[in-house]
Amino acid sequence: MTNLHKRTARAWATLLIASLFLPASAGELAGVGDFVSAQCLDCHRGNSAEANMDLSALPLSIEVRENFDAWVKVFDRVSAGEMPPKDAGEVPHAQRQAFLLDTKAWLSDFQRQLQSSEGRVKGRRLTNLQLERTLHDLLGVDIPLASEMPDEPKTGSFNTLASQQSVSHFQLEQHLKIVDLALDEAFRRALTKGDEQHEFLTAKQLSRTRTRTREPEFIDEHAVIWSSGLSFYGRIPATTAAESGWYRFKFRVSTLNQPKQHGVWCTVRSGACVSSAPLMTWVDAFEAEQEPKNVTVTAWIPRGHMLEIRPGDGTLKLAKFQGGQSADGEGGSQNVPGIKLQWLEMDRIHTGPDNESIRQILFGMLKVEAGRKRKQTRIHSDDPQAAGTDLLKHFAARAFRRPEQMQDEKTLEPFLKIFNESLAADGDFIAALRAGYRAILCSARFLYFSEQPGQLDDTAIASRLSYLLWSSMPDTELMELARSGKLHEPWQIVAQVDRMLNTPAGKNFIKDFAAQWLELSEIDFTEPDRKLYPEFDIIVQYAMLGETHAFLQSMLDENASVVNFVDSDSTFLNSRLARFYDIDGIQGDRLQRVKLEPELHRGGLLAQGAILKVTANGTNTSPVLRGVWVSDRILGEPIPPPPQGVPAIEPDIRGAKTVREQLEKHKNNIECAACHSKIDPPGFALESFDPSGKWREFYPVSGKQAKAGKLKVDSSFVTAKGEAFSDFNEFRKLKAQDPRPLARNLSEKLLVYGTGANVSFADRDELTRIVEASAAENYGMRSILNAVVTSPLFLSK
Repeated sequence: MTNLHKRTARAWATLLIASLFLPASAGELAGVGDFVSAQCLDCHRGNSAEANMDLSALPLSIEVRENFDAWVKVFDRVSAGEMPPKDAGEVPHAQRQAFLLDTKAWLSDFQRQLQSSEGRVKGRRLTNLQLERTLHDLLGVDIPLASEMPDEPKTGSFNTLASQQSVSHFQLEQHLKIVDLALDEAFRRALTKGDEQHEFLTAKQLSRTRTRTREPEFIDEHAVIWSSGLSFYGRIPATTAAESGWYRFKFRVSTLNQPKQHGVWCTVRSGACVSSAPLMTWVDAFEAEQEPKNVTVTAWIPRGHMLEIRPGDGTLKLAKFQGGQSADGEGGSQNVPGIKLQWLEMDRIHTGPDNESIRQILFGMLKVEAGRKRKQTRIHSDDPQAAGTDLLKHFAARAFRRPEQMQDEKTLEPFLKIFNESLAADGDFIAALRAGYRAILCSARFLYFSEQPGQLDDTAIASRLSYLLWSSMPDTELMELARSGKLHEPWQIVAQVDRMLNTPAGKNFIKDFAAQWLELSEIDFTEPDRKLYPEFDIIVQYAMLGETHAFLQSMLDENASVVNFVDSDSTFLNSRLARFYDIDGIQGDRLQRVKLEPELHRGGLLAQGAILKVTANGTNTSPVLRGVWVSDRILGEPIPPPPQGVPAIEPDIRGAKTVREQLEKHKNNIECAACHSKIDPPGFALESFDPSGKWREFYPVSGKQAKAGKLKVDSSFVTAKGEAFSDFNEFRKLKAQDPRPLARNLSEKLLVYGTGANVSFADRDELTRIVEASAAENYGMRSILNAVVTSPLFLSK
């Protein structure tokens, strides 16, 4: 060891002794310093330090976050065998292990000390989705609320992360607006009679009343809609909503000029259907056949909006309308596919509790005589003040998810004051009660989770479970278990998970989780170029979403191994998606499990269209973008951001003709090579799928490139471990050999989503135990979920 190395090590040890924050011993840290001095400083010192990492300037003091993260990076590189590099000479095993043990203890002890006083999770609030569903369950209303809230920041991770949440003045203002919307609807329904309605519309009523419009034609007692590219064609003004609300539509439909190989796939959307308001909202899709069938869809329809029903299959022949009508209709003489509606039923409904149930939520056992209008309502109470106090106490206990807090009169005091002052001002009991409810819903106790550092109490566990699985407040059974002090028992938690997932709300868990974990909420952010990918359409896109949701739901229900993420022999298809994937023999518009042969190149998340689409930009694919995404989201190999000052692609790429050649030049930079050894294998393996999710053998070419011939896709590469693969199928077989990284990744994502905190360095050992707990069940998805929710990480703040 050089004198400089010795002086550096002694200086670090001295700095450690002077620090009051470090729990590790000076001897341990002196060993850490000796290892770094001997093995690292030759390359990582001064202004010319490799990867811009000057370890000679890195103190043995980790109160500063940047220093802590730097030491974690050092630990990880040494642990992975990446540093010191092999060409620097072999490091004695005992020295390496001693360094890793000492550094691990140092970093973990420091972090656990902080967590013991502050907790793993900072103050965490409800997300937009959680706020909407909580208000729905708390008040019984069913109106959309999340769409009225400010967009949540896109951080590339989960919006449940406490460290990424903030509350601005604008957000507080919008929160008040949302609370008022929910309360207005609840009191409207509680104080009036039901607003459910039913209407039956004949084909004549569904059809146009004059020529040259975009409504269905009336032909042979049917409302006929042809395959067309016209905007808003197939709009049905007769379905225009007089009031915003949930509507259920049922109609009978069959085909005209049906193609020989399949039916006519149609979209159902809603909107104002005029050029001044062009945005349309997706409702559903169905496949019409020659044999008439009934179709039922349910949708929220804003006031003044209507349904649009039309053939939406992008592969169908389109009608060329000249205006006016021929005897057999505008599309009939052109042999264009179409559909014909016999009738349509339109019902205004509510998806949640009825009005009487909402009356009980707001007014308890008080006698309420609801009228057609608010002023006609009568509420009978001998002691309004006492009645209001009881109602506010009960409501606050539910809203705060903390019944025991209502035993403290000081907790309720500010809300009672608002109620009493309002009641004294004008004697309006309803207005005073609403003011009290409003104050409760604007309280931090409602908006934020009430958790204390350390082990969660049973009430906090109830909320953590319900917001993980339902994105909403605990129900009565959960709160009763919490009140009895039994919910913290592992067997009881697992039993509740089973119960909760089997409820209607539990069926949303996979959709909610996958929307963030797999970024499926971004699936419509880009649209594949129709000139390059003409077979893709909106029906295919939503079928892709359905495929991934059904696939993950089946894995959860059946406790299937996480190996299926990368290699599965089945998936869920309908006839339209199967045709897009070039898979024959699938009929029907409902998703069904389909057995897959290897030559179909499907099976597993990596080969599903929804994943392939969200990892592309609509025009082309990038092995780097896909590789980073797949490594982080599925394979459990998170990629750090590139070092500062290092461009994404080396500027000197003259002569490079392919992305592969560009990246080879890029990786000549040693700062890039380490990460690209992990990024490039999955990225190139997925090059066999185009931006729309179809399998491809060649890249698309056009213009001058077309003269040179097709450019063949090369999806071969070598993994970071040195395992060569020739194509996508071989790559996924390699990744399926060891399910532990897949299981660890899923466990980590569930913990982040469910607790609101990233898995820290000190949490790593517990994460390993979670994975090991699921090994006996072949790392099944349900087993991993059960291990997560019974782990100390999930059950502590």
